[in-house]
Amino acid sequence: MQIIDSHIHCGIQNVDLPFEVISPLLEDSGIDGACLYAPVEDIYDRHNPNFQDNREWIGTRHAANRYLLDLATRTKSIFPYLFVWNDFAIEELDQKYCGIKWHRHSNEPVYHYQDPRCGKIIHEITERRLPVVLEESFANTCWFIEQLAPEAVIIIPHLGALNGSYPALEKSGIWQRSNTYADTALAPMDHMRHFIQHYGPERLLFGSDFPFGAPGHELRKVEALNLAGTDLDKVLGGNILELIHNIERKE
Repeated sequence: MQIIDSHIHCGIQNVDLPFEVISPLLEDSGIDGACLYAPVEDIYDRHNPNFQDNREWIGTRHAANRYLLDLATRTKSIFPYLFVWNDFAIEELDQKYCGIKWHRHSNEPVYHYQDPRCGKIIHEITERRLPVVLEESFANTCWFIEQLAPEAVIIIPHLGALNGSYPALEKSGIWQRSNTYADTALAPMDHMRHFIQHYGPERLLFGSDFPFGAPGHELRKVEALNLAGTDLDKVLGGNILELIHNIERKE
């Protein structure tokens, strides 16, 4: 069994989260690998609601995403994700990313969903079966899943805690969708148990949200669910590895 932390922030542009800090935490916890996203601070100015993209930010974003690609060439079981922002850099999809990070909070700058480039990159992401870690407002989460990308592979972090709440997403029918997954990062154990009981272990992914969560602590929470061996294997690594295996690469 491989244990993969499917939710870790890693970067060196505007924050100091190099992989050299993360690696011993994984090793000490018995975690074999990780899905890595650039920190938000390397992608846009989250504290400025009137933020406008510019060439400097595009360069920083490019460097942040490429840092993770480079790590993956040098480090076993590292899976880099492309953090998409309003430049909608569709050409980056030709690189060996293993997923997409699509992230904003309701008090932060907005995605330009009406930009034609947005629709084009979502179409390509869907076609390539790249899993999308989607963290948005409740309304935008539902709209994205139901209207913009109904056939995309979606992973909702924290079992929906920052996407409107676990119960709100359940009431909306989001969890019932077979192509919608969730990660366990910082989520309460009762939500994990409810998800497994009602939707099965095949769509739940272990994650820590480092540096906001400790990988070892979040791993112990999942282990404390006392799942059957095969079900635990799926949650701790099997499910995310299957999603990555199913990505359609274009030559």
